[in-house]
Parts: sequence; structure tokens; C-alpha cells
Amino acid sequence: MSSTPLLGTQSLDARYGDFQALFGVDISIGAGEVVAVIGANGAGKSTLLKTISGLLPAPREAVRFDGEPIGGLRPGEIARRGIALVPEGRRLFASLSVEENLCMGLRSGRQGPWTLDAVYALFPMLRGKRSQPATALSGGQQQMVAIGRALMANPRLLMCDEISLGLAPIVVKEIYDALPAIVEGGLTTVIVEQDVGLARLMSNRLYCLQEGRVTLAGASGEVTREQITRAYFGDTQEHAR
Repeated sequence: MSSTPLLGTQSLDARYGDFQALFGVDISIGAGEVVAVIGANGAGKSTLLKTISGLLPAPREAVRFDGEPIGGLRPGEIARRGIALVPEGRRLFASLSVEENLCMGLRSGRQGPWTLDAVYALFPMLRGKRSQPATALSGGQQQMVAIGRALMANPRLLMCDEISLGLAPIVVKEIYDALPAIVEGGLTTVIVEQDVGLARLMSNRLYCLQEGRVTLAGASGEVTREQITRAYFGDTQEHAR
């Protein structure tokens, strides 16, 4: 892994109008890592991903990707540089079929290993539903379409926002069982996940946010439940090493 992080934020603030949602967030993610972002509802996890992906404004130097400042760039430009977001709630196009939704990922213009055939190999049940309206699928199948759409952009960084939210445990397992195949080629991945045990299991490192601030950072297999509990609910910052 390079000593220069693929993605980094420095003193990142984010606002929704007058409401400040992130306060001086510093994260660093190396190429090829799988990093989880955990925290209670309203902690700022989704805001962090939205800001990185350009859906919320940020100072130019506050977000750097592959050594270049990207804060405040338009989402399309950030996607072309190699960042793809699987948004919370999936946000599929109701008027488009499964395959048409998947092909929306091609708008990034990036070339790479992720094609329709590769996505259908990853999620075989989608092939037989390729002509159906995407929003007619089950929640789990819709989530597979959302992940496949992001992969079709052939990103260098994949960000997944609450992909298990509202899904049955067996469906969550099926989706996360696909993660090793997604990252085996070295794709850097950020997972926002409410299930702490799942987040620890699937990631190399994790960050915990509380009220828009980083309260825990460490190797997923080394942080303790007590540290995580304090990071979720405590008032003092705890940094695991």
C-alpha cells in the first residue's frame, strides 16, 4: 500500500444550510483498504460520503483523492476521477429497467473490468430480471442493482452507504458474501454500516463518528466493544492504535 493515501480529508466541515453536520473530520484511506464508518443515527456518516462524492460542498483542499484536491467539485467530475457512491435508499430510476439502471454507471466514461457480464456473474439473479423495471424487484435485489451500477463506473474508490438497511439478515449475508469478489482486484472500499459486528468483520480499519466528529479510529480487529461504546456515546475522544 502506498504511503500516500488514496483518499484523505483534512479538517472537513459540512453543513446543511445553517446546520453544521461535520466538524473537522480527518480520515485517511490507503489504496486497497476496506474501511468501515460506524456511528449512531445522525452521527454524520452519510454526510461524510455525500461530501466526498460532491453532493455537498466542501473546501477544495479539505478532500484529496489520489493526491489531488477535489473538495467542491461537481459529482460528475468526481465520478470521472474514480469515486462511485452506492447511496442510502438505492435511488434507482423507476422508469428504467434493471439493465438500463446498471448502464447508468457507464456515464463516468471509465474503462475497467466491470461490465454487464461481470455484474451478472456477481449477482446471477439479476440476469433473468434484466428487462424488468428495477423498482419492481425486492429490496435486496434493488440493492444489488445499486451496487452493480456503481461498479459499472469502474471506480478506484467504492463507497457504500447503509447497504444492509431494511433488509432481512439472509439478504444482507448474500450481499456481503459478494464483497470479497468486489475487492479482490484491489478496489478501495468504504462501508457505512449500522451493524457494528458486520462492519468489523468486513473491514480492515474503522472510523466511528459521533455528532459529526471522529471519536474512534483503529484496526477493526483490535478495537474493543468498550472503545466502540464510548466512541458511540461518550463525550471524550478515544483513538485506538
